[in-house]
Amino acid sequence: MKTIYILEDETGIRDALQLLLSFEDYDVRSFSTAEAFNKRDLSTVPDIFILDVMLPDGLGTDVCNQLKEDPATSNIPVIIISAHAKAENVINSCKADEFISKPFDIDDVLVKIEKLIK
Repeated sequence: MKTIYILEDETGIRDALQLLLSFEDYDVRSFSTAEAFNKRDLSTVPDIFILDVMLPDGLGTDVCNQLKEDPATSNIPVIIISAHAKAENVINSCKADEFISKPFDIDDVLVKIEKLIK
């Protein structure tokens, strides 16, 4: 079973992603703040990260850069999601593998996840 870590502060979006991805047979772990994400169990490494840009205690692009600079997570795909940021700004500010704007189509999210973790 593939594992997905979601860092998203909006409860409705986080819960919807968790539920829908769980139905697709993914093991999903979610975090509402950068602090909670940074305190995660590092012994488990996911197959993909999904990060929101705007968080109450930081930026998902900063988290993305930290993940891409860490040898333990540098090869794990990162999808950035945002309602406000522009794709080219996000791609320029971190090495995300994919960008999805909110509101998003869950089928689009699934296609991008499947493409990145194959």
